[in-house]
Amino acid sequence: MKLVSWNVNGIRACIKKGFMDYFEAKKADFYCLQEIKLSEGQLDEKFSPYYCYYNYAEKKGYSGTAIFAKEKPINVIYGDDNEGRVIVLEYEKFYLVNVYTPNSKAELLRLEYRMQWDKEFSDLLKSLDEKKIVLFCGDLNVAHEEIDIKNPKANARNAGFTIEERNGFSSLLKKGFIDSFRYLHPDKVTYSWWSYRFKARERNAGWRLDYWGVSERAKDKIIESSIETEVTGSDHCPVVLDIDL
Repeated sequence: MKLVSWNVNGIRACIKKGFMDYFEAKKADFYCLQEIKLSEGQLDEKFSPYYCYYNYAEKKGYSGTAIFAKEKPINVIYGDDNEGRVIVLEYEKFYLVNVYTPNSKAELLRLEYRMQWDKEFSDLLKSLDEKKIVLFCGDLNVAHEEIDIKNPKANARNAGFTIEERNGFSSLLKKGFIDSFRYLHPDKVTYSWWSYRFKARERNAGWRLDYWGVSERAKDKIIESSIETEVTGSDHCPVVLDIDL
């Protein structure tokens, strides 16, 4: 299977910047999108023959997730927050979880909420993992290690690189999951997000915020985990998992 995760920073804006060309050329089995910034009925494009599942935020033009799947799932579960941040698809052999983790915001105004979110999300993954293999993906809004961010010292107390958030991700992994990209590429410096300011992408002053996580017992089934830095259309780029389940 080939699975794509991409924070599109507004699906309608991304479509204007070439999303459909990427979608049609990639021919993936799953596309997991975050920050779709969409309300029901606002999208004209169709993605047939994919089954399409959307979790909209109550607030217009904010957050939201979507999954386009070639195969119809056994069951679909939507996160119960009002920001459309989680979709779970259940299949015979695995669960697919798409997440857009809350940002802790400037001056860490939302850090406490974020840390409670991390705990509840990791508990969800653990409960699913007790039943079947879990593949989880999305913008987790954390650069886990210093290798995952261009300027670690300057960002030590900035949202996305606080010790609390980094420890939260470590705690999640210790519940029986692996970061597929770092598992295959332990020393590779590659980012998945760049600020629109200060020509950050041109300078490759980025952060790795986007992940494919896999149940540890399925790690030997991973074929490749890649970050497609050449793909534009958003301030994030797609991250791709190839796996044989």
